[in-house]
Amino acid sequence: MATNAIDQTRRMLSLVTYLRERPGAHVQDVARAFGITEDELISDLDVLPMCGTSFRGGDLLDIDTDGDRIWWHNPDDVAEPLRLAADEATALLVAARAVATLPGLRESDRLALVRATAKLETAAGETGAASSRLSVTFESEGGVFAEVDRAISERRRLWLRYYSPARDQLTEREVDPIRLFAVGHTYLEAWCRLSEDRRTFRLDRVAEIKLLDAPAAPPELELRDLSEGLVQPAAEDPEVVVEVGAGGRWVAEYYPHDRAEERPDGGLRITLRTPDPASLRRLALRLGGEGRIVSPLELADSARRAAAEALAAYDGVV
Repeated sequence: MATNAIDQTRRMLSLVTYLRERPGAHVQDVARAFGITEDELISDLDVLPMCGTSFRGGDLLDIDTDGDRIWWHNPDDVAEPLRLAADEATALLVAARAVATLPGLRESDRLALVRATAKLETAAGETGAASSRLSVTFESEGGVFAEVDRAISERRRLWLRYYSPARDQLTEREVDPIRLFAVGHTYLEAWCRLSEDRRTFRLDRVAEIKLLDAPAAPPELELRDLSEGLVQPAAEDPEVVVEVGAGGRWVAEYYPHDRAEERPDGGLRITLRTPDPASLRRLALRLGGEGRIVSPLELADSARRAAAEALAAYDGVV
C-alpha cells in the first residue's frame, strides 16, 4: 500500500522513540513492527541522520545500521530540552502557519498543528508575536501536492490537466495515485486511465487538478527502484548521439548517458538511449547554437525543421 507524506512523517517520528528504547534493534524486527519492508526502513534511516534539533545543522541524529542491527549513538544529547534561537522560532512559526493553510490537509492534522503552534507562540514570547507579521504563500505546486497527498490518503481518483513537454501540449486524464516521490523534482506515480499504463507526472507541470469521488483502484504493481534515478534507459532503447559546445556540457549532468567524449572545442559528444527519441527535439531547440543532434538522421532533420519553423514565426516581428 502506498504511503503518503504525512503518514511517512508520523512513522519516522515514532521510529525515533522506538529506536531510543531499543538500542541495537534488528532491522527485520523494526520493519515488522512498523509494517514496512526492510528497504523502506533503510530508506527512512538514510533520512534520519539529516534531522536534528537545530535549524543550523547541529545536534543531528547519529543513527546508522550495518544492515542487520540499528544503532543510535547520541540519544541522550538529542533528548535534552530544545532551546530555539529567535530566528529559529520565527522560521518554525511561519512555516507551521503556512502548512496549516494547505488545502487537502486532514482536519485532525490541521487542528494538531494549530495547537502546537499556539504552544510555541506562548513559549516564544515576543518572538512569536513578531512572527505573526510574516507570511508565506505557496506556489501552485504546493496545492497540487496537497491534493495528491489527500487522494493517496483517501484512495480517491484524480483528474489532471497536464503539460507534456515531449508533445508540447496539455492533456486531460484521470489517474489512480500510487505514490509521491522526489528525484530533483516532486513526482506523482499513478495508473493513467487514458493510456491504461503506469505513468509519472511532475507536479510543477500539472496545470489543473481535481479530487474525484471515484475510488482509486490501481492494479497491483511492483514499485520501481529509483535509487539509480528517475530515468533508467533500457539496453534496447534507441541510441541518440548529441554534440554540444562548452556551454552545453550540462546535458551530460542532467541526462543519463552511455558515454561522453571530449571534443577539441571544449564540448562533448554524448551518446544516450531513450524510449522516445522525439522528446529530445526540444533539447536541441533549447541548446540552439551550443548543440545539435547527430543521429539518428530523421531526428536531426526533425529538429532542424522545428528550428526553421520557430524562426519563421518571427519573420516580420519588430
